[in-house]
This record gives sequence, structure tokens and C-alpha cells, in this order.
Amino acid sequence: MSSDQMTTGDGANRVSGRHGVDLDWLAKTREDALDPDLKIVDPHHHLWDHANHRYLIEDLLLDTNDGHNIVATVFVECAAMYRAGASKAMAPVGETEFVNGISAMSASGQYGDTRICAGIVGHADLLLGEAVDEVLGAHVAAGGGRFRGIRHSASWDESDQIHNSHSNPPKDLYAVPEFRAGFARLAAHGLSFEAWQYHPQLPLVADLARAFPDTTIILNHVGGPLGIGPYAGRRSEVFAVWQQSIVEIAQCPNVVVKLGGLGMKICGFDFHKQAAPPTSQQLADAWRPYIDHCIGAFGPERAMFESNFPVDKASCGYGLLWNALKRLAAGASASEKAALFHDTAARVYRLET
Repeated sequence: MSSDQMTTGDGANRVSGRHGVDLDWLAKTREDALDPDLKIVDPHHHLWDHANHRYLIEDLLLDTNDGHNIVATVFVECAAMYRAGASKAMAPVGETEFVNGISAMSASGQYGDTRICAGIVGHADLLLGEAVDEVLGAHVAAGGGRFRGIRHSASWDESDQIHNSHSNPPKDLYAVPEFRAGFARLAAHGLSFEAWQYHPQLPLVADLARAFPDTTIILNHVGGPLGIGPYAGRRSEVFAVWQQSIVEIAQCPNVVVKLGGLGMKICGFDFHKQAAPPTSQQLADAWRPYIDHCIGAFGPERAMFESNFPVDKASCGYGLLWNALKRLAAGASASEKAALFHDTAARVYRLET
């Protein structure tokens, strides 16, 4: 699994059949959708079929049909459905083939108005250097006009209490010369890059953005502030380091930020340990310092709200999450809300909604 996926197996995770979470627990806190007509592009979710957790189109539709106006979604790689028998380099193309099939199903209109997986972000090993060209071309071909970018996660921490990315990156992946040689090939294919790392690695993202000003970089999950393991109980200290890194990255005009992912267990809010899920107001109160700082640094035109489902489902239901994000944007103007919930994502991922 990717490091921003949920883990299962202990009591606090409340494993329940195919869903990997306890749906009875999630149902204990329910709310009607706020501002239900507001158009939303959900720019970050996954699909997978693991032995202890399945999240496929029917599961996603149960979430996206929870009262909010989700007009389109973007799939982000999670090591699902890799090609059996293919080379290690080409195996991830199987994920794009799988997701493009899901997108085609949705485009038929048979599954409702939401365009599921209207954009696709896949994985390629950029450590291949210039040789990654063949892989990138195969992704674009397999994506049926929907392929938009690559994520090669750099999430790494020396603590054995924190899971590193499924791609098993070295500590300073984004600085490795071979990686940068591969990264340099993205622009030729018209592809963006999804940066996923933990907050101590954020200076590497700023350096990467400065080195490749013509490639769009999407910073995942407000930059990955950690709150477990050696970072537990140090929220103020971690926030100060994270805060300064966000200011530095925001100075790079080719970087946009995804506002979400704070429901992940690695952030240390421990909502999954409560007797019932938090309300949207409780979520908004906890997440506001991070969201407000990112919007202030990047501006609405370079920021987009995300669900990061089903990973953030460990903390709350889909409808509840979007209520929390709407509460966080309550003071924004109509044009700012349009950018945060729809326009930025539609522009960055080149979606027709």
C-alpha cells in the first residue's frame, strides 16, 4: 500500500469486511450537506481491491452521492492493478488501464452525473532517468485522453513507526540526479507531478520546483505534517517548521496545493479512536490552522480542496468531510469558493465539467 493509504488490522482501525472501516461507526455522526449546489471537483481519491479492503466504483459512488454536488473526480495512483508479468518499469501502466476502464463506465452516464476518474494520475519510476520516456508514453496511450500526471512519492522517515511510500524511496528522492533526469521528461509529455512527502522533506519540493519552473507540481495533503511516532505531542513545533516550508514553496508559481489529507492517521489527530466520528465543526476547528495558512500562502487560484478517500475515511464519512471543508471556506467570496472547490482543480487537471 501507499503510505497515504489506510492500514488495517488493529482494534482502533475498526476493520469491517470489504470496506476496511466500520460503517456502523461512521454512521454515528451524520449531517445534511451544507451548500449542496456548490460544484465540486474531488481532485484526489483512490480505487483498489486489497485482501482486507476493497474500494471500487460502487464504493466511491456511495460516498460521492452523499448530498454534495461532485461533478468530477481525479484518481491518484495507489499501486492498484499493476500488470502481472510485465517488467517492473511497465507494470504501473496496468493501473492506468484499470482506471481508464472505470472512467469509461462513468462516462456512459449509467452511473449518474458525476464523472468518476475524469483525470488520471499514475506512477512511473522517475529514477529510470530518460529511459522513463517509454513508460510515460505507455501511460498516456492507456489513459484514453484522461492521463494527466505522475506521482512518485518521496515519503520517508527514519522512524519505524511511520510507513514510507510503497515505492520505497530513498531519504532525499527529489534531489537524486537520476530522479531529476526522469522528472525532466514530464514536460515533453504534457504531464504534471504530484509531490507526496512528509513535512521534514518539504525543502526538497521547493528546490525541485525552482529547478523545473515549467512543470506544474501539485503538493499533496498540505505537505504531509506528521503527528505520530517521534512527532507525537509536538504539534506546535512541527507546525512552525511546516509553516515556514509552505511559505517557501508558495513562492514558486508552478506549485499548487491540495487542501486535505488531514484525516490520515499519520497526522495524529486520533479522530479514529473516538467513540463516534467528529462533527464537521470539530474537524474544521482542528484543521483550520493548516488550511488557512495554505490558502493565505498560495491563494485560492493555486489551491484545491480534496477528499483523499478512502484514506481519510478513517476519521469521518465523505459528506462530513466536505461539510468541514465548506465550513473552512465560509468566509470566502463566491469566486474564491468556486476556485477552491472546482475551478483550480478543473484548470490544473484540464477537465471539462
